Amino acid sequence: MNLPRSLLPSLSALQAFEASARHVSFTRAAEELNLSQGAISRQVASLEEMLGVPLFVRVRQRISLTPAGTAYAEEVRDALNRLSAATLNAVAFKGAGGTLALAILPTFGTRWLIPRVPDFSQKHPEVTINFSTRILPFDFSREPLDAAIHFGDPVWPGAVLHRLMGETIIPVVSPTLVDRLQISKPEDLLRAPLLKQATRPRAWAEWFNAQGLDHKDAIQGPGFEQFAMVAKAAVAGLGVAIVPRFLVEEELSSGVLTIPINQPIESEQAYWLVYPEEKKDRPAVRAFRSWLLDQCA
Repeated sequence: MNLPRSLLPSLSALQAFEASARHVSFTRAAEELNLSQGAISRQVASLEEMLGVPLFVRVRQRISLTPAGTAYAEEVRDALNRLSAATLNAVAFKGAGGTLALAILPTFGTRWLIPRVPDFSQKHPEVTINFSTRILPFDFSREPLDAAIHFGDPVWPGAVLHRLMGETIIPVVSPTLVDRLQISKPEDLLRAPLLKQATRPRAWAEWFNAQGLDHKDAIQGPGFEQFAMVAKAAVAGLGVAIVPRFLVEEELSSGVLTIPINQPIESEQAYWLVYPEEKKDRPAVRAFRSWLLDQCA
């Protein structure tokens, strides 16, 4: 839908409003945008006048968002982010290249993907990759992102998915903890503190089930948000971790971690490259997709 020009606010007014909403302060918004507080206040007032809706409640020297202001701030922030991403892509665009805004899983990105990116850059110097981290699926229509690396089932509404790889799951532990707890068979892990990773709550249950063991009385150790944290905790001797093998190859090679029970299991889920249907023909997406699938072949 094409709006009349009279219903399109100025970019400066939207920036003033978004900064004020984010800081809940005209003063801090003015500092961020290098304007006077009065200029910010006038921009926001002009926006409210145009909309015919109050965006802030003003009480003495304090402001707070109205319900309309809260909803509008979210939409404006999304629009400004997308405009910024589009501008960066236009500036970086070189022939058949441009930028690729890619969401990656933190440990997968640092341990597997980023060490391989120089090869991509050498083959596709016309494409610049900007990395962000996302642990859970998100709505592409509300994020300034072109693609993502996803672990799980091949379910992402409105997106195209390409399978990259599966993973082998293994228990790992510090050699000193193996000696202290005298771990030599699967049931010995039931009396060891078990480290957990937030997005894989059933990882230990699946491993014990594969060994034919009831794990309901297993000792619960601390939980962590990322596999990198889980690996560090295992190296420090806080407990036994259950992790994808390819993410801890360095620790296994150096000897700071060991596999106490060599009974790996294959994950039922996999890693996927995901991107919106409408971006499948973008040059940067095509180049990265082709390269990444070759890397995982």
